[in-house]
Amino acid sequence: MTTTHADVQKVGELVRQHAEHFDRLLTEIRRVIVGQDDLLKKMLVGLLAGGHILLEGVPGLAKTLAVSSLATAIRTRFQRIQFTPDLLPADILGTLVFQPSDGSFVVKKGPIFANLILADEVNRAPAKVQSALLEAMQEHQVTIGDESYRLDDPFLVLATQNPIEQEGTYPLPEAQVDRFMLKILVDYPTRDEERLILDRMATHRSIPRVEPIIEPQRVLEARTVLDEIYVDDKVRDYIVALVHATRRPTEFGLTEIADWTEYGASPRATIYLATGARAMAFLAGRGYVTPQDVKDIAPDVLRHRVIISYEAEAEEKTSDDVVRYVLDHVEVP
Repeated sequence: MTTTHADVQKVGELVRQHAEHFDRLLTEIRRVIVGQDDLLKKMLVGLLAGGHILLEGVPGLAKTLAVSSLATAIRTRFQRIQFTPDLLPADILGTLVFQPSDGSFVVKKGPIFANLILADEVNRAPAKVQSALLEAMQEHQVTIGDESYRLDDPFLVLATQNPIEQEGTYPLPEAQVDRFMLKILVDYPTRDEERLILDRMATHRSIPRVEPIIEPQRVLEARTVLDEIYVDDKVRDYIVALVHATRRPTEFGLTEIADWTEYGASPRATIYLATGARAMAFLAGRGYVTPQDVKDIAPDVLRHRVIISYEAEAEEKTSDDVVRYVLDHVEVP
């Protein structure tokens, strides 16, 4: 079916109506969170696109506060799970509890049965626990005993990991990291932002509290609108070209990075680039996707899916360097 200019305009009007609620949501969260605009915006991208997020940053950068503030502003159920080496899958998913009175077993659901989950320091738990969490993320259901239980929508996992402390950690395998839609690098605030943090937080006065702004149903409605946002064939081809350029750089004339990549991005990257670009367009109040939307979300979608080679490590190159080079050299429609 051919999409006309009038169709795109109609979708644009619908997008603007729904995007207003998320503008208010961002404004409310910013009452508590100073700076970190990129983090807050990308959290909304993950929420709208239904993709889980991995946050990487040193302690003290308001990662936990940002997630809990988002959950409060959406008036939804929030659970924080502190991952530790002695954690068991049942501590997350739940278990069967024996009732001595009648000899029956009763299901005790775990903290995974919420809408927004903060998996704090996810790389501190052993592989069995990580796998239990990631299975729930992928299937949106949990099996306890012989029964499977669906997780309520919206369901979003935001996991954090500390990049500077390696002792007592279990790094996430590449195949598991691939299930996260976005990997966001949380950086230090600017000088002006840090001064504002000092003025606002370094007192015994109570800090502002986030108030509920929208219902979870608003998120589900926005996701249906997201599917209507127009993506031109040239933009679709551009998305596929970016992903393929990470796998076979020489086919795109990117010989300089040919020895930097061991494995390129998976097909999940193609899907998430499209849905993420739609979410970026939604937040901008547009009914169509531009190549810039793709470029803005691409580093967060691709950085954890591009596995660099030993040669790249020897030259002190990172996956971000590869992604940046691809974005700079693949022709934009």
